[in-house]
This record gives sequence, C-alpha cells and structure tokens, in this order.
Amino acid sequence: MTGNPANSLRAALAALCEGDRAEHDVPADGIIAHFAAQYAGIPANSFAREEKVVTYRTGGAAMPVLLGAYGSEPRVRSWLPGLPAHASPVAVADLLAAARPPHRVERPHCQELVASEVDVTALPALLATPRDAGRYLTLGVVYARDPDTGAVALSTHRMLIVGKDRLAIWMLPSRRLRALHDRAVSTGERLPVSVNIGAPPAAVVAAALTADLLAPTADKLAVAGALAGESIALAGAVSQDTDVLAESEIVLEGHLDDQVTAESVDGVPDVSMPEFLGYDGDARDTVPVLTVTAVTTRRDPVYQAVIGPGREQSVILGLAGALSVAMGDDLGIVHDVHLSPAGGGMLTLFLAVRKRSVRDEDLAPLARRIFDRHPFVKLIVCVDDDVDVRCAEDVWWAVTTRCNLGGAVTFTGYRPLAMDPSQTAAWAGARGLPAGDGQRTLIDATVPFALRDTVRRSFAMPAKGAA
Repeated sequence: MTGNPANSLRAALAALCEGDRAEHDVPADGIIAHFAAQYAGIPANSFAREEKVVTYRTGGAAMPVLLGAYGSEPRVRSWLPGLPAHASPVAVADLLAAARPPHRVERPHCQELVASEVDVTALPALLATPRDAGRYLTLGVVYARDPDTGAVALSTHRMLIVGKDRLAIWMLPSRRLRALHDRAVSTGERLPVSVNIGAPPAAVVAAALTADLLAPTADKLAVAGALAGESIALAGAVSQDTDVLAESEIVLEGHLDDQVTAESVDGVPDVSMPEFLGYDGDARDTVPVLTVTAVTTRRDPVYQAVIGPGREQSVILGLAGALSVAMGDDLGIVHDVHLSPAGGGMLTLFLAVRKRSVRDEDLAPLARRIFDRHPFVKLIVCVDDDVDVRCAEDVWWAVTTRCNLGGAVTFTGYRPLAMDPSQTAAWAGARGLPAGDGQRTLIDATVPFALRDTVRRSFAMPAKGAA
C-alpha cells in the first residue's frame, strides 16, 4: 500500500492529526442530519467552519461511513504535494506539464475481497432528508474509457440505488461520460464503467476538473498523478472490460446501456437529494440505469460519502474549479483564483490580479472570457494581489473600500442555472424581471492603476501565502 495521502484515502486518514477526527455511533437515517448540525459548514447551514473527518458506525455495522474528509482546504492541500499554492496560469501550466499517466498493478487492494453476489443495497448509502427519492451514492468516482480512442472519462455523479444490481445515475449533458453513454446507446452497445468509492484524493479532485480545457496529452488521471507527485494505480476490472482505481475502498463494476428509470423508488419523482448550493434538487423522470455486475472491496472497507451541500463539496469543486479557470494563455494578469464556499465552490469566484499597465484597467473582457468558459460561475469579484482571495473578509474589505457598486458590470445572454433559485423564471416573475436570462456580474474591487502608489494598506505586506 502506498504511503502517499494523495494516492490512498487510508494514507490520508493515517496522516490526520487527532483533533481533525471524530467518531459517533448514530442510526443510519440520522447520520447526515447529525453531521449537518454538528460539523458541516456553509452552504449546508450558517456556520463558516472547517469540517472534521467523522467516522459513523451504525450499531456495530461492519462498514463505517466516512464524512468530512475534504471539508478543510488546508487539509486537502496537505495531501496533494503537486497542487499549486496559487492558481495562476503559469502555475497551472507547470502542473499540466508535470502530468503523469497512470500505471497498472496486477493485484489491487480494491479487489482483496470480491462479493459472492451483487447487492448494492447492502452498502450504507445515506438518506439525506425524508423528502429524498431514496438512498444515494454521493462520492463514487466513475471511470469509463472511449472504446475507439482510449480517452478516459473520470467524474462523480449522484447515483440512486433502485435495486440490488441497479443504480440510477444522473449525468449532466456537458459531461464526457454522458457523451460516451449517448454514443454507446446510438450503436446498440454497452459502456463498461467502474464506480470507485473511497478513491485516491488526487483522483477525486481531478475528477472535478473541466475536461474540455485540458490539453490532449493531459487527461484527468494524468493530472491526478501531477497533483499526487506520483502516478495513479489502475487495475483491470473482474467482470467488465474497463479499469478500476486500484487504491479505492469499494468498487462497483457494471455497464450503461439504453435502460432508463425514474429517479424515484416509491412514486412520482419530486426531490432527488440536497444539491451543492444548499437547496433540494429536482428528481428526474428519465435517468440512465447502471447495471452492477461485481462488487469488490479492500479488507475492512470504509464507505465514503458527502452530504451534498457543505464545506466538503465546496472544497472539492473549488480546488478543481480554480485550476480549470486558470487554464489558458490569455489570463496573464491573473495571480490567484478561489471559488468561495458561498457559491458552493462554483458560482462565486474571487480573482486576484496584477495589473501591468493602464491597458489592464478594463477587467470586463477577462471576466467575459471566464463566464463564457465556465457556465456555473455567476459572480466574479476582482481584487489586487495584496488581498487574500481565500479570506472572505479581506475580499469584502476590498469591495467596501476599493469599489463603488454602481460600477458593477452585468453581462446578459447566459443560460440560467436551474439549481440557483434566483435564476428561475418564478424568481424573475416575482421581481418583475424578464425570464430566461441568467445574468452574470463582475465587481471590480481593484485600485485604479494610476493610483497604485497612493492607495496602499497602512501595514503593507504580501497577502497571506503570496509568492
């Protein structure tokens, strides 16, 4: 077993300080409510706090549930030696240049035990609220391979357990897995996949990257290798023509075909589960079915999950999102990028810039490029590089003293995000506004270039952690 926390959840847990961990014995249906009340942060509730790594045991059940592992950005950064301190274009280019393709192993830890029969209902999948469609897998990294090119799709999705060997998997149309599935259906074929639970931390973060922005030579698994400082281990599946992440705790092997089902166990779809922004999600009436053909685990496996909204989900999405935003050679003045938990790690972007001349004064073209490439980003706050984008108070200090909000720039013509209530038609109607336009906004909280020598902090020093 590797001792690198980036490449093994077990190694990451072994590296924790005692004060980072907690353990409870809670009935299964009360686990998420307990974690949300005691440990979770914004946007699950109104607490701006880091989350502990919490192990839940349910009446002595053999397989414990793990929540909160990614609920602290400093903790996750300590696991990923290749993660740049600043998400600048130069730093991210260096990360991509250090991409390491995965290597293969013959006897993976994730196959130490092979279940004699498939029964995913035996997993301690969690019910978040009584309104949910059912029990969901929430942190399974799905691996699939393009049968023609060998290109890999790596992503996470909500997966509802609808039978002993069936999962309903929701895939956004923009996901590469969705494209592979659509092509398989159109040709009458099956798409082999693996669902990796308790996957290596580097792979979990890399899975949230925007795949379309990666160079052809740097797929997500190769970037995971760069984040880890060593390549990710793969192994062949036992029941499908696909691969598994060898250091995972639990692996479900299976295939996607033309089967579909409603995202509901007992009736008409209504609510799926809590979404990353803190509101109930909409269940879908037609969702692809993933047929499970094998279940393999490590000895004494840990079942890892996220609750939906909270600091943990925001850290995963935010770290990957910052790297994705910084990819590009036309973002030269960008010094650092942070996607705030206030927007679930996706909608609220704090951007530190270093203006080089008065020609960099107009930040609207930069914001427009980011909005065009990243459809979930709703608000960009630009600050100077003496402001720490990871400290919300520092950012809002800059907004208060370096900005007059009447000068905020609003961009129109974007598709609304349905999971953001303020972008729905109902919200627009209640405000007396036209529906159908998902507006995007730039707040420029930077010092005008011409005044850079006269508007200074009294105790001038680099922003915390600045290069």
